[in-house]
Amino acid sequence: MPKWHWPIDPDEVPRIVVEPPGPKAMEIVRRDEELIMQSFARWYPLVIKRGYGPVVEDVDGNLYIDFNAGIAVTNVGHAHPKVVEAIKRQAELFTHYSLTDFYYEVAVKLAERLVSIAPISGKKKVFFTNSGAESIEGVLKIARGYFKGQRPYVIAFLGAFHGRTYGAMSLTASKPVQRRHFSPLVPGVIHAPFPHPVHCPFKASTPEECGEYALAFLEDWVFKRLVDPSEVSLVIVEPIQGEGGYVVPPKNFIQGLRKLTAEHGILFAVDEVQTGFGRTGRWFAVEHFGVEPDLMATAKAIAAGLPLGAIIGRADVMSLPRGSHANTFGGNPVAAAAALATLEVIEEEDLLRHAESLGEELKKVFREELGEGYDVRGLGLMIGVEMLKKSDLEGVLTRAFKRGVAVIGAGFSTIRIAPPLVIPREMALKAASIIIDVVKS
Repeated sequence: MPKWHWPIDPDEVPRIVVEPPGPKAMEIVRRDEELIMQSFARWYPLVIKRGYGPVVEDVDGNLYIDFNAGIAVTNVGHAHPKVVEAIKRQAELFTHYSLTDFYYEVAVKLAERLVSIAPISGKKKVFFTNSGAESIEGVLKIARGYFKGQRPYVIAFLGAFHGRTYGAMSLTASKPVQRRHFSPLVPGVIHAPFPHPVHCPFKASTPEECGEYALAFLEDWVFKRLVDPSEVSLVIVEPIQGEGGYVVPPKNFIQGLRKLTAEHGILFAVDEVQTGFGRTGRWFAVEHFGVEPDLMATAKAIAAGLPLGAIIGRADVMSLPRGSHANTFGGNPVAAAAALATLEVIEEEDLLRHAESLGEELKKVFREELGEGYDVRGLGLMIGVEMLKKSDLEGVLTRAFKRGVAVIGAGFSTIRIAPPLVIPREMALKAASIIIDVVKS
């Protein structure tokens, strides 16, 4: 079970000493808006001073229960002492020496660890990146390169979010604002319907039937009327759609995708950027569906907040020629050391089991307390609470913030529950009760 390592009494959280946003926070917000391009959308003016495990403190002294984990990044909490020590130790040795031009052992050790937990049979290889979007870009490039340009098409899904760089943005289909004004995008991307269990794009009576219809659409409409499967290099899917609304597809859909891609010799990739490293109660969310991908894109929680990502895949697929793909900072030694420590913490503190059991309890609480009009879904500590009849998502999140819970949304009306995996049960239930009270008010 998680250990409490931080110099703060968890019973004191949340603590509001100045009504948020306080004066110090607003001064920083003003400077931010003056100097930083505002191409992102903040949910509310939370200005962080420091973090303690599953708690964040703002510049005015308020303490919040963190139900964001830095957007599913700090799975082992903020400033875990083991991770901090690993960062300090490596920083005293060397902070950079480009891995794509030279060698160092900490990156090799991390690659060994990643291939040991990746749910892919046989020999595997790793390519290190700096972010989730870069991992997605690499997957796209690896897939097309594997077929030497002979299979130019890629299939992604409506509702998906894979990032905002050009290749990743071309695969994304979550909200129009993420693509508007940026065409032409990368060509050859086809978007197919995703079997949303609540908002199924087909007339289905069950989630499983929705999954069957989505698979049939691929076979009967995409492959028979639009593009021959022999021209498709890659199918990429989020095992759970993240930004699109924390949507868990029916198991038969993911299993059917794996079967369909295998039949046609298409590479099957999973975007585990938000779902990976314990978030769903498994190392990777695809494990819940009992299938093995050819390629996996990861980032976010891999290094407890340091910029790092990794593509993990079958060794024969990870075969781009020398000089065709590289970067300067991927596999940075300090980030790699932090990642090794992060993986050790997840294992040593039994965070996979904690995420699974606490997640089930939280879902039960939300369902019982909110009742009809809300869809509660997710795996582990990746939970979506969709308000089916209310549309005031921003107002709910702002009121929760003012009461000491930092939580954001996903999709159009879903509350996104993604706390650090080290959060104690009592603290998680306290935050849930505040959110429920806010939603009902």
